[in-house]
Amino acid sequence: MKLANLVLMAMLMLGLVACASGPRYDLRQVDTALTATRTAAAPAEHAGARVIWGGVIIATRNQSGYTEMEILSYPLDSAQRPDTRSSEQGRFIARYPGYLEGVDYAPGRQITINGKVEKVLEGKVGDAPYTFPVIQTDNVYLWPLDNRTQSSPQFHFGVGVMFGR
Repeated sequence: MKLANLVLMAMLMLGLVACASGPRYDLRQVDTALTATRTAAAPAEHAGARVIWGGVIIATRNQSGYTEMEILSYPLDSAQRPDTRSSEQGRFIARYPGYLEGVDYAPGRQITINGKVEKVLEGKVGDAPYTFPVIQTDNVYLWPLDNRTQSSPQFHFGVGVMFGR
C-alpha cells in the first residue's frame, strides 16, 4: 500500500509540474482585443494602453541602456503563450530596460511581454515601409525551447514490448 501511495503522489506531482508553466500577467487593465496592427493604424488612440502581447522574435538589438526586440505578434492562448498556429497580428518593437542576452533572445524564440504602448516608429520590413508600435515592457517571459506544437500539456501513457536483433 505504501508503494502505491508513493507512485500516486509522484504522478500527481508530475501532473502539477506539467500544468505550471508560463507567465500569469494581470489582465485587469489590459485591452486583450488590441493588436499590433490595430495600434499601428491608430497610434494616437492607443498611446499609453497596457498590453500583453506575444510572438516570435525576429531580431534582438542591444542599445545603450535597453534591449530592443522586433517581434512578429500572434494571439495568446489560455497560458499566455503565442499561438503560432493562428494568423499573425503584425510586428511590434518591445523595449526592455536593461540588457538581455541576444543568444538567449534569438530569432525564432517565443516570448510574451506586458507593458505600455509608448509610440510608433516608421521602419521597413525588407524594402517595404512598416509602422511598428513600440512597447515599453514591464516584464518579458521567454518560453523554454521544446518540440511541442501545442501549448497545452500532453500526456502519453503506454506499455510496450520491443524485440530487436
